[in-house]
Amino acid sequence: MKNVYKIVLVALLLYSPTSLLQVRAQFNTDRITAIGRNALYFDDYVLSIQYFNQVIKLKPYLAEPYLLRSVAKVQLGDLQGALGDVNKAIELNPFNAGYFYTRGFIYRQLNQLDNALNDFSQALFFSPQNRTYLSMRADVYARQEQYDLAKADIDFLLHREPQSASLLYEKGVICVQQKDTTCALDCFSQTIVYDSQNPANWSALGMIHSMLHQDDEAISDLSNAIKLGSQWAGDYINRGIIYYRKHNYRNALADYDKAIELAPNDPQVYYNRGVLRQELGDKNNALLDFDKALSLDPSRPEYVYQKAVTLMELKQWKQAVSCFDELIASHPYFLPSYYLAAQAKTALGEGKAAYKYRQTAYELEQQSASVGNHQDSIQQSTTSNSRTIHTGVTVAQSQPKTKDHRKEFSSRAAQNQLDEANRIGSDTRGSIQNRYVDVINEPNFSLSYYHSQNGVQSTNRSTPATNYTHSALDIFNRQRLLPAPLYVSLQDLTLTADMVNQHFDRINRLSERLERELSADAFLTRAMEFSLVQDYSSAIDDCTRALQLINGSDYHSDETEAILTFCRANWRYRLYEYQRSAGELTVLSPIDYEIMLRDYDHTLQLLPDFSFAYYNKANILCTQKEFEEAIRQYTKAIECDNDFAEAYFNRGLTYIFLGREGDHEKGLADLSKAGELGIYQAYNLLTRFK
Repeated sequence: MKNVYKIVLVALLLYSPTSLLQVRAQFNTDRITAIGRNALYFDDYVLSIQYFNQVIKLKPYLAEPYLLRSVAKVQLGDLQGALGDVNKAIELNPFNAGYFYTRGFIYRQLNQLDNALNDFSQALFFSPQNRTYLSMRADVYARQEQYDLAKADIDFLLHREPQSASLLYEKGVICVQQKDTTCALDCFSQTIVYDSQNPANWSALGMIHSMLHQDDEAISDLSNAIKLGSQWAGDYINRGIIYYRKHNYRNALADYDKAIELAPNDPQVYYNRGVLRQELGDKNNALLDFDKALSLDPSRPEYVYQKAVTLMELKQWKQAVSCFDELIASHPYFLPSYYLAAQAKTALGEGKAAYKYRQTAYELEQQSASVGNHQDSIQQSTTSNSRTIHTGVTVAQSQPKTKDHRKEFSSRAAQNQLDEANRIGSDTRGSIQNRYVDVINEPNFSLSYYHSQNGVQSTNRSTPATNYTHSALDIFNRQRLLPAPLYVSLQDLTLTADMVNQHFDRINRLSERLERELSADAFLTRAMEFSLVQDYSSAIDDCTRALQLINGSDYHSDETEAILTFCRANWRYRLYEYQRSAGELTVLSPIDYEIMLRDYDHTLQLLPDFSFAYYNKANILCTQKEFEEAIRQYTKAIECDNDFAEAYFNRGLTYIFLGREGDHEKGLADLSKAGELGIYQAYNLLTRFK
């Protein structure tokens, strides 16, 4: 089976997205769908979306491409975009169980549990005994605390598969949520019988034994999980806690150290180790652990309390009072904070302040006695003797379920990593939403002899030769005013030293020619050469001379004038960027800003559907903080080209930046569309902004 997928992937390499588009009129949409499905199988989510886009364009009445695109978007974290696609799939085919399951899965991820329950139930209407559907519905029932209904679904499956360790594990988790330790112990004990090699089963059994204070059995279970290769930090945390209870401090400390090695960003481990170090008298290192725990999770009051107690023992009175004040602000009925703060103030010689803390604590105690138990406490005890308070170590609840529903939901059925040389777009593979990107607009478009292909986005374009084009540019290129055709480019190609020397040689030859005769095409060609070596000031001057000579000549056309004006506006902005980076200019002068916008406006007057001019103009408006007008210009660019990914991306960021009511949702929708059209960075931002 894997060999078949490799063969298909080789075919994918032979048929790039561009070449597919060249023959798409003749190409079977089933074949495109199959290639997209295989890209999805190999975690090429971004690329797969582009293939499904093409099928949807050619046959928008097919439900399957919407469903498959929805699956890819789920893997990229774009749940709202996925929901829109699966809704369309169900609209086109309301009788497919898998479609309802997919939508139920999305609703579950969005925590819309009632909707998820309805969809899983609808999927079961079409496929009443499907194990996955029943298991997922049981999970939703459990989240809604309808535990009996959840167990009923699992028991139905267990009747068919009584020796299924995974089903017994799921039932055990539900029993734990019900606080039915007897049921949980029975379930997890059976998982060991039927699958003794799974460390998660031993972890769960160890947790139950620990809850029942059967410490020796718990240590044995957790040790078995670790021997079987468990890399879950919780196994070491929980065994460390039991060792601590048994006063085996050396082993407890060793387990906490290992847990930190496995989970260096888990505040719970640092806190537990801090509590142990504090009791062992290692106050300074305990303080370091509490500080680390608070840096990872500053919201936990027990972390603040234990830090404050440690500071008291180190006689760092002022810092201790600061911590107690923080606790009092968030938990005003926790009386030990007042008494300990008073003790610290007394040590500082501030008797009045100490009296005030004690008086407040006394008044709160009287209120509590008269009103009833009205304490918001982070511990059960409210005595002032902090040394006798329960240590407050926290247990790691349970290892993540062995069944990874997210992977199950994916069309990928097995692990298969290809050699790096055979990977397509390796920087766009897998769960790319987890790859950090900067929150920054996509840059301006320019016209150049050089252009860089974007294999992902090119599948959304109707012209195979380049990612972007316009009929006016084709007309301009046919006039052959320049020695090579111009292309629309988003990223400048880095020129080699030889290429730069060639451009300077051409500038010298053109300068000699212009000394003999004034020629529009010579000025224009030299302007392009100047722009390529980043002499934008000279490029602007030559472009202006070329426009003057072309007007009224045989070369003149609206397309030519518009293209040159667009280039001049771009070069003005590049000149400003260069001057700003060199420290020569901090802000764009009102005159330069006005001239630049006039050039873009003149381009649009001649070519009202030239989307790149709207887009570039919007980017410049953003730099001047004219966000409302920028959004209007991005919108016009999208109206000209509904597949303008960069315009969606930048408009989405602008909406989110404005932060007005309703704008955040608009921004997320635009980022979702940008991701769908090939700007894979959008998925990271979607994940972060949600």
